[in-house]
Amino acid sequence: MEFGALIKFYRTQKGMTQTELAKGICSVPHLSKIENNSKEANEETISLLLERLRISIEEMEEKEEQIKILLRELNGNINFYLKDEIDETYQKLKNIEHLIPFSKHFYICELYKYRYLLFKGLFEEAAAQRDLLYKQKKNFSQHENYLFRYYNAIFLILKGQYKNADDILDTLYTENDHETTSGEFLYHRALVKSSLEQTGHAIHFGKMALQIFMNQHNFLRILHTLMMLGINYTQSNISEEAEGCFQHLIRNAELLKEEKMLPQIYHNMGFLQNKMKNVKEALYYYEKSLALQPNLNQHYLVTLYSIGVIHYSLQSFEKAKECLQEVNSLSKELGNKEYRLLADFYLLHMATPQKALKYLETKVIPYLEETNENSDELTRFYKMLSDYYHENGMVNEAIQYLNKITGGLL
Repeated sequence: MEFGALIKFYRTQKGMTQTELAKGICSVPHLSKIENNSKEANEETISLLLERLRISIEEMEEKEEQIKILLRELNGNINFYLKDEIDETYQKLKNIEHLIPFSKHFYICELYKYRYLLFKGLFEEAAAQRDLLYKQKKNFSQHENYLFRYYNAIFLILKGQYKNADDILDTLYTENDHETTSGEFLYHRALVKSSLEQTGHAIHFGKMALQIFMNQHNFLRILHTLMMLGINYTQSNISEEAEGCFQHLIRNAELLKEEKMLPQIYHNMGFLQNKMKNVKEALYYYEKSLALQPNLNQHYLVTLYSIGVIHYSLQSFEKAKECLQEVNSLSKELGNKEYRLLADFYLLHMATPQKALKYLETKVIPYLEETNENSDELTRFYKMLSDYYHENGMVNEAIQYLNKITGGLL
């Protein structure tokens, strides 16, 4: 503890003058130097001053240890994603926050506060905390500097600025080898690589993170990492590994009662099965996902669209029409142009295929290309148009869309 600053804090809080506090213990100038940390006092003087303030050195040392324990606990709870425990520990720190500025753990505490605000999704408060920390960073230790940069990377991830986050994590990985072997760091590294569609790197770092989480019995983070690995295995067409991840996820999410994760797990399993041409299995998992979702959000919209397209592919046109009409209505309500265009195309195709293909070529494909969204759907549409032009003897047009699929390698 910085006892000088602490003595000044409690003296002013109790409304005492320096003369009143110093009387019979030390001179006023001597007390002034102690309070301003310009002079180290012996333990006896400090003890007498604190005693007059009705505080003991032992009590302060206990508080210092308590702060240390609570910070370690908060960090562990965040790493293990224990939401209720995180809030409880943070509140305990809040209860003694008046002591923290006098503790040697002051900067770590402020850094963990930044991490807590990010965990809670309080971005405005987190941004303000980041700015405060930036002004103090010249005083940080090497470890504190590492944490500040790492938490800044998490801030960027949450804001969707993956390239900037990746640059920070790459630098930290090079500079701080011993610091960057934690499961959390490797998980965030994998998450960024996944978001940048660098599936090989995402799988590499994800497997490293998974091993650490398994060694720690960090069950929730195991689920999060398996989800990410399953998605990246799917994108890389490593279907057996992806299916293994999702099956493991389903078993354990049900066991741990992680009901919020189950709709996403079922959806991703449905997407994988559809990619593997197991259409009926895909429909089964999509419908399980849909049954667990509230119906006024983007996730519900995507799953419902996927179900509608599968019914269309199975020539169950009435069911397809029912799903896609709901997609059309909901996408307007949510302001989602992409799925409104997609639903419009399929609904039009069931009525007048010729008009639908024109709509696909002039409206849907340009939008998807411009926004760089839904690459799997885009490839399917290129193939659809290429086949159509080929069947109608329009070879140049067919080749044009085949070139889009192959990247111009024909």
